[in-house]
Amino acid sequence: MVTETVYIVQSFQPGRGARLKADPPSAHKTERAAQRVAERLAQSRTGVVVLANTGDPDTGDYDEEPKVLFRAGRIPPELDV
Repeated sequence: MVTETVYIVQSFQPGRGARLKADPPSAHKTERAAQRVAERLAQSRTGVVVLANTGDPDTGDYDEEPKVLFRAGRIPPELDV
C-alpha cells in the first residue's frame, strides 16, 4: 500500500446571517505550498484552513478526519479543533 499526503486549502467568505460560504478547495503537494496560499488568502477571506489528508491514492481510502495544520480568521466549528 502506497500512501500520500495531500494538503487542502479551504477558504470561507461570509454567507447568509452568521453562516460561512466555502470557496472551492485547492489541493497542494507540499505543506509549505499550502501554507503560502493560505496566508495569502487570509488577507482577503473571512477564514482559511489548511488540512493534511493521508491515504492510498490507488484505492481512494483517506483519513476520516484530516489534521488541521493552519487556521486563520473565522472557520466552521467542525474544523476548529
